[in-house]
Amino acid sequence: MPHAPMPEFPTGFRWGVSTSAYQIEGAADTDGRGPSIWDTFAATPGRIADGSSGAVACDHYHRYAEDTALMAGLGVTAYRFSVSWPRVLPTGAGAVNASGLDFYDRLVDGLLANGIDPVATLFHWDLPQPIEDAGGWLNRDTAYRFAEYADLVAAHLGDRVKLWITLNEPFIHMSLGYGTGEHAPGRTLLFDSFPVAHHQLLGHGLAVGALRARSGSPVAIANNYSPVRPMGDSPADHAAAAAYEALHNRLFTDPLLGRGYPELGFDQDVVRDGDLDVIAAPLDVLGVNYYNPTGVRAPEADSPLPFALVPLEGYPRTAFDWPVAPDGLRELLGWLRDRYGPDLPPIQITESGCAYDDEPDAQGRVSDPDRIAYLDGHLRAVHAAIADGVDVTGYFVWSLLDNWEWAEGFTKRFGLVHVDFPTGRRTPKSSYAWLREMIATAGPDPLR
Repeated sequence: MPHAPMPEFPTGFRWGVSTSAYQIEGAADTDGRGPSIWDTFAATPGRIADGSSGAVACDHYHRYAEDTALMAGLGVTAYRFSVSWPRVLPTGAGAVNASGLDFYDRLVDGLLANGIDPVATLFHWDLPQPIEDAGGWLNRDTAYRFAEYADLVAAHLGDRVKLWITLNEPFIHMSLGYGTGEHAPGRTLLFDSFPVAHHQLLGHGLAVGALRARSGSPVAIANNYSPVRPMGDSPADHAAAAAYEALHNRLFTDPLLGRGYPELGFDQDVVRDGDLDVIAAPLDVLGVNYYNPTGVRAPEADSPLPFALVPLEGYPRTAFDWPVAPDGLRELLGWLRDRYGPDLPPIQITESGCAYDDEPDAQGRVSDPDRIAYLDGHLRAVHAAIADGVDVTGYFVWSLLDNWEWAEGFTKRFGLVHVDFPTGRRTPKSSYAWLREMIATAGPDPLR
């Protein structure tokens, strides 16, 4: 169905697309790359929905020039990618793999040649397996190894990367990777995974210092956020919602912005003197990844968790069965503004997107009207938040390409571009054309 014209966005608003290394690069055994926890996890029977792995994925390692041309054709001004830690440092530390750095040289230079700002995420969940073997993020030493890796990458690319992102969604990596075991490395520690939170944040703070020493570009972190809605009126329901909000939204934001950790009942004996000062190193941008709100009610009496998650009703659903709730993004941005006030840096939406079962028709075209509706609604929510006084300076669509979607394998398609995984053939979807037109027309905004 036709959509009303998009309101104009502020001058200089950053339009981008996002990906991550393990989900698109492939070339897992090429040019000296070492194994990551996702190689190990995907090789374990029963871990991945379709039994696949990211060993080939979208073969972006070999087809990056084609993918850069797709971005240029889309008209984006920025590309958020992640650097593969095991491609650069195959054992996580020590000897550098020059071929790995060379790949990112070629990628970054190609982006700049096409007028696209390189936005580099240093950790998007693909921890080198030898680092995990030594304890992973449960081990404080990993924070220091991460800072060394950040220093290395910044020394090599710091003159060309336009925005650094230290970590991607540390809450999701902690909760699914170490809490419930749905993601790599597959540990099931529940709340005993708090050291993973602290060591990721400590690594972030140490990396901020390393990046600033090597590069004049701004520094950010990309957190996953979800507005929390109590699904009941009892005090117990509201207490459960508050507990979940503290865990999901505040655990990785309060300490970043100088507030210390929220009270969650965790044993925090891993926090040492001076750690919170390191973690609170000033940020230039807060990356916000948003997909949907979360419904919460009081748990059953025998639950090991202080909350129970409840599906939200009354919204359209994606192929992931996530509710499509643009109102939640405006709500979230207002919550961040109200909670953190002058401590809140400018925000960029570093991920926002949806999975649908998109396949070519008989003529080879891929029509995805549901994704167009999703993007239309969420961009209007961002514009409304800007009108409300929230300083939002960019929006990155997840994702440029259909990719390898972690534990779901190749069963969920998030891309603006359809990928035929057996052949690697790329086909821009109708949402690609819609977004290209929107970027071309949503120009300077009288609000700014």
